[in-house]
Amino acid sequence: MPEKIRFLDRKTPPHIATLVIITAAGALNMNVVLPSLPGIAEYFSVSYSYVQLLISAYLAATAVMQLLIGPLSDRYGRRLVMLISLAVFLAASILCIFAPNFETLLAGRMIQTVVVSGIALSRAVVRDMVGMEDAASLIGYISMGMAVVPMFGPLIGGVLDEIFGWQAAFFVTMMFGALALLLVFFDMGETNKEPSRSIGDQFKAYPELFRSRRFWGYALSAAFTSGAFFAFLGGAPYISINMLGLSPSELGAYFALTAIGYMLGNYFSGRYSKRIGINRMMLLGNVVAGTGMIMALITFAAGATHPLAFFGFMGFVGLGNGISLPNANAGVVSVRPHLAGSASGLGGALMIGGGAALSVLSGAALGPETGPYPLLCIMLASSILGACAALYVMRVAKQASRELGETA
Repeated sequence: MPEKIRFLDRKTPPHIATLVIITAAGALNMNVVLPSLPGIAEYFSVSYSYVQLLISAYLAATAVMQLLIGPLSDRYGRRLVMLISLAVFLAASILCIFAPNFETLLAGRMIQTVVVSGIALSRAVVRDMVGMEDAASLIGYISMGMAVVPMFGPLIGGVLDEIFGWQAAFFVTMMFGALALLLVFFDMGETNKEPSRSIGDQFKAYPELFRSRRFWGYALSAAFTSGAFFAFLGGAPYISINMLGLSPSELGAYFALTAIGYMLGNYFSGRYSKRIGINRMMLLGNVVAGTGMIMALITFAAGATHPLAFFGFMGFVGLGNGISLPNANAGVVSVRPHLAGSASGLGGALMIGGGAALSVLSGAALGPETGPYPLLCIMLASSILGACAALYVMRVAKQASRELGETA
């Protein structure tokens, strides 16, 4: 029986609104700076490929950070780790705002990765509270509410960039992080009721996850599913500015189409995951995303040049991610419930690490003569691999069910 939740009561689990805000803080910090990348390159007189480290290196550092945050939360509790992470994030945001050179800005950006605790630990908190099928639905609803913030993040970042300069994006993330810190302090009770005995024991538990075929299936499905979106993050600014001639604010506005699709997918996940099952929802989401990429390739091959020919079909990627990811993440933290934090951290590291690689690949593959085709092909391939991982999970589950029946 789930524990009763009272808002702004530190003795009960966090309210869903708190989970939405702390998750959104990480998502917002990831993409609000996108429209400012060209401006940052000009301000510090560095190349765009160098500035893109603010995305690709950030994603890579985020992957490593999740490997630490998950086990730490299993040992010391979700609440304490979240409070410390958000406090460090605020300090790093101030460093970014007043960075005298690009190297300092990049260092501050790397320290900002501690905010990923909101994304990783919200999944673990949900799994502490409810079972796997209910977790998929609840994660879907949390992601739906969370999507509203990053949906408008690039738009707000683009407008503020044109008015106040690139520092405005980091000021926005700092203020949002402060709100998240206050909510965690006043509302988030500890949900990890059985902390591990030592941090060493938690890291020793990783082999237990490595041996689980279902964990790998869920984790790889999440990694490839989100990989299409991270490739989009790496390549969209270049295509928007250099091929479509969009301003930073226009890029932010078109980016909202992807976030709207993601929010809609989260709604479907929250509503239907328990009825349809998390494995089939993972497969469906990747099919939707892949279909969007095929349609985009056909549209560009037909000679279309309007921004909607690119961003319109990115809405399918958002929709597919919104359907697939809550279910894949619920599977990741449910394979070994007693290792929910470590599983969330390891699964998140695989997801973000793969995303960082695809972000770099998509940025490197684009050039003045390539058009958007390399990016679209990378995104399509990632969606196909995500669907294959979902089919693998379904096969493993079917084999386990057959073996259980034979044993009985």
